[in-house]
Order: sequence, then structure tokens, then C-alpha cells
Amino acid sequence: MFSSEEKAFFAPFAAFLAFLALTQFIGGLSSGLRVAWWWSEPRFWVFPLQTLVCGVMVARWWRFYDLRPPARLGLTLLIAVIVLLLWIAPQVWFGAAPRVKDGFDPTFFGTSGPAYWTTVILRFIRLVIVVPLVEEIFWRGFLLRFFISQPFTDVPIGTFSWRSFAIVTVGFCLIHQPSDWPAATACGMLYNLVAYRTRSLSSCVLAHAVTNLLLGLWIMRTGQWGFW
Repeated sequence: MFSSEEKAFFAPFAAFLAFLALTQFIGGLSSGLRVAWWWSEPRFWVFPLQTLVCGVMVARWWRFYDLRPPARLGLTLLIAVIVLLLWIAPQVWFGAAPRVKDGFDPTFFGTSGPAYWTTVILRFIRLVIVVPLVEEIFWRGFLLRFFISQPFTDVPIGTFSWRSFAIVTVGFCLIHQPSDWPAATACGMLYNLVAYRTRSLSSCVLAHAVTNLLLGLWIMRTGQWGFW
């Protein structure tokens, strides 16, 4: 049976993955069929629901997270920018084809108006607030310590071991699409570095949030929806 602390750290991430699976399941059922948008494109309602549910879960267990003010802001922001550059480098500098086939295109509801702006705003809330919190609480706050010693709450944030470093890096890579694996591997290593250098979970969240914010702005500018 899981302790309250363990549930606080991994349950929001588990719920996040469950909503992704739901999106794929519903989309698979409607493949090739002429059906309403909420069935053929479930991400447009599942993702906002995912954002709400996971956000509520994090808020519910907020007392378990040591989210004091971030440390070493210069290093944190530098790594955030480096991670962004790693994500977009294939398209910007090496001429790789844009990844647009499976992207989240906010213009699905038009290029302006309430539906468009609601979609964009909710997408940025998910990208910049919910995803960094849910993922960093799980990867750097929980798993990076869980594979060092039990109970994991006795292990200070940023404690290093090769075993936990490798497991978290590989795990972080595998939850992304195969086309993203090289960048995701480097990204996982760099976010681990933030944890080791700052010993601050909030610094990890901040680095992830800044990367995602800059990536979101780049996506909106270039229309490469596959990066969502």
C-alpha cells in the first residue's frame, strides 16, 4: 500500500498518463470514421480535462512538495534555454522536416474568436504550469530519490546516484515520441543536473516551465504543431 507522500508524488503523473491513453483510445475508435469533432479529435476536450484534474491533484497534495523559492536562477534559466535549443535544433539548423502530422493545431476552431483563444490559453496553462509541476514532482521530486533509498522523503532533493540518474533519464526519454528520443534524453539529463546543482525542486519546475513557455511561443510563431 502506498503512503500519502508516495501518492502525492506519483498520482498526478499517473493520472496525466491515463488521460493521454484515453485520448489515443478514443481517437483509435474513430479512425477512418466520419464522426463529430469531440470523437475524432478528443484531445481538444481531454487535454483541458487533464489540465484541470491534474492541477487539482497537485493543489490537493501541495503540502507534500518542498517548493521553496528557486535557487541558482542563472543556471536554471540557462539550462532551460539550452533544452529549448536542443528540441528545435533539427528543424532550425539541420533542415529536418516539421513534425506536424500528429500535432495539436489550435486553428482547428478557426484563427480567431473565443474558441480559438480558449484553446490557446488552456494549452499554455497545460504546457507551462501543469506539465512542469506534474513531471518534475514525479521525475526529480520522487523517482530520482526513490531509487536511492527508502523512504524517499529521507533523501534530500538533488542527491546523486548513477542508478537513479540512469533510470530517470531513460524513463523521461521513453515517455516521449521516438522522434524526440535524442533530445528527450539530453533534456532529462539536463533537468537532472538542475536538481543536482540547485537541490531545489522548484528550480526544476522553473527550468521546465521556461523551456515549455519558449517552446510554446516558438510553436505559435512557426506553426509546427507537432511540438505540442
